[in-house]
Amino acid sequence: MTEGAPTPAALPPHVLERADVRSAITNHDFGEVFRLARLHGQISYAKIAEAVGYKREHIGKMARPETDGKGTRPRITQHHKILEVVDGLRIPGHLAGLTPRPWELERQRQTSQPDDPSTLLTQGGAGLWDIAELLRRAEMTSINSTALESIEQGIDQLARAYPYADADYLHQRTRNGLQFVTKQLESRMTLRQHRELLVDTGWLFLLNACVQYDRGQREAANLSKAAALRIGDEAGHGEIKAWAWEIEAWFALTQCRWRDMVDAVEAGHVADQTHSVGVQLYAHKARAAARMGDARLVRDSLDAGRARLDRLPRPDHPEHHFIIDPDKWDFYEMDAYRLLGDDERAAAHARSVIRISTGPDGTEISPMRAAEARLTLGVAAARTGDIEQAVGMGTTALEADRKSLPSLLLVANELDKELRSRYPREAASREFHERILTITRGAATAELPF
Repeated sequence: MTEGAPTPAALPPHVLERADVRSAITNHDFGEVFRLARLHGQISYAKIAEAVGYKREHIGKMARPETDGKGTRPRITQHHKILEVVDGLRIPGHLAGLTPRPWELERQRQTSQPDDPSTLLTQGGAGLWDIAELLRRAEMTSINSTALESIEQGIDQLARAYPYADADYLHQRTRNGLQFVTKQLESRMTLRQHRELLVDTGWLFLLNACVQYDRGQREAANLSKAAALRIGDEAGHGEIKAWAWEIEAWFALTQCRWRDMVDAVEAGHVADQTHSVGVQLYAHKARAAARMGDARLVRDSLDAGRARLDRLPRPDHPEHHFIIDPDKWDFYEMDAYRLLGDDERAAAHARSVIRISTGPDGTEISPMRAAEARLTLGVAAARTGDIEQAVGMGTTALEADRKSLPSLLLVANELDKELRSRYPREAASREFHERILTITRGAATAELPF
């Protein structure tokens, strides 16, 4: 099918505007999209099959409701297949988290009417990214300082929301930002402006890598991390490069690749020697050393990280994901001492983490840290014979709304191991183990490419 040719299964506007259709597209649940297309658009599965290059029977299987007792329906996860569906059903790229498709661009070229900036706000776009676009068009220039400031504010807000905001929301907003900023890079601008936008893109790729990994999208997270590292090289931005290596160290930590983690830490230190990312790198090294049983390297790494932290000014916004605040140091020491078996010190740090992670109104402002702190208290309780508290703390941690699955499972498996080794016949131990297995199986399902 040529890019501009008609398709027998193009979704009509009234279908594309439906909330359930948009939700299914955003989640790349194309089986549900097929079902809704037939229900609300009277588009047969035969036409859909013709448009996307699948057999009619396969379309029917993907569109089958999961509540009919036949198990989970097949999902489309390969990037090229997603593109075929998006193009076959004429789904605008931005709805699926993609750049504009060739047929969209062709349609735009055939339209002679000029863009109306006011329509951006009625399209439910990307918030601050829309504001930056309006500012650019109002000035009739490719980019201006006010628009650049708007972009930086948007990135700052996303990074500050990372500790508590819903991962799906962050993922969508970060992708919106990447689409907007990379589009601006195609405009005419000065070398300074180009570098500023390039740096903005690097920060967005870093944040995207973190959120993708939280959601279990390992392959996509690796691609985002690699993109950030490449941009850091191109822009000569050591801090972005160091954070890319820090993310690689985190990936290696949660995958138990200790040697790779140490190598990533060293590469991060080479890239940057002045910013707070170095504190995080030392902390990761301590955590890896603790898992390798090297108590001396744990202490040396923690001392080096603490010294670096003490030389830095206290941040105005400690919740910012790419700024390490002093309060987070309890979190790192908690992890290290738990692994070394120093339960008393680990528990003391864990209680401090929970206290710091809770706002005056009782709302958890750092739920991911608090969840791992509860798991630490669970491990300490299991080792002292209090199975009820151990399982209670572990269960509460697993029920957290905002979580980073790889990091959470790493510590949860430690508690699971303690419970099974110490209380193998207790029903509570078996139930907690089954809960861990269920979460692990869920995290291992086919991931979305982006």
